Amino acid sequence: MARIHCVAAAWRGYRGRMTWASRHLPTCLGRIRVQLGGRANHPAMMFWPSLLMDGRMWSDVAARFEDRYQVVLVDAPGHGESEPLTRNFTFDECARCIVQLLDGLEIPKTVFVGNSWGAMVGGTFAAQHPERVTASVLMNGTASVAGLRQKLEFFALTQIVRAMGGVRGPLIGRATRAFLGPTSLRENPEAARAIREAVGRVHVTSSILATESVVSTRPDQHALLETIRTPVLVVAGEEDPTFSLAETQRMASAIPGAEFHVMARTGHLAGLERPAEVAALIEGFLARALP
Repeated sequence: MARIHCVAAAWRGYRGRMTWASRHLPTCLGRIRVQLGGRANHPAMMFWPSLLMDGRMWSDVAARFEDRYQVVLVDAPGHGESEPLTRNFTFDECARCIVQLLDGLEIPKTVFVGNSWGAMVGGTFAAQHPERVTASVLMNGTASVAGLRQKLEFFALTQIVRAMGGVRGPLIGRATRAFLGPTSLRENPEAARAIREAVGRVHVTSSILATESVVSTRPDQHALLETIRTPVLVVAGEEDPTFSLAETQRMASAIPGAEFHVMARTGHLAGLERPAEVAALIEGFLARALP
């Protein structure tokens, strides 16, 4: 059973001074762009973003670990500056993609931090490749299949995106409201602006293929998550408009010994909305899990 904690803290904007090095690495899902920062030859911390976002959503969180970790920001397949997708994919392939990135960077194992799509992939990775993961932080995720309503909504959305040739006009506002809860919409214009910019950059075909793979055809992963034996922190946003607290808590409850934290006044992109609070959560978890 997951250990449950509630966290509420004021967000203070922060911009790290980290210098990033960019690399493009071959994987089973095309050439993936990663940004490297922090300290080489130190323990690694890899960040995977949400659907429609890229590695930049983690910049402010990652900057807080640059003095102790080699940090790796991933532009997920078909997103950011990674190679566009040409087909659908599975979470098993995403987990294999993580292994190939680690191999390409000569990193034996990593702390893995993922949001939404990244949380789902992180659970698959921890279950299937325990020798490559030190600990996992799975934020704003689910282990459940998409419900009929969600499938229909996203199918309609992808048809509109295809017809319009991208995420344009009112669709950008709709995407922002799907990511942010009422508090962040009201008080965090920087997060809203970052979402609008990221969504405006998405590759049309890639976004449709990724949405079909992450939403419409995603598997139920509860049985798989029961096999995880490495430390896991699962985080939910109190105001997440995409996944309910009950859905994310059920994900945490499937993982033996997992911790479960609820972030108050937070929506679907906790790392973007409240980076200082997220970094403190990760640091505290790692201090408990990896003394």
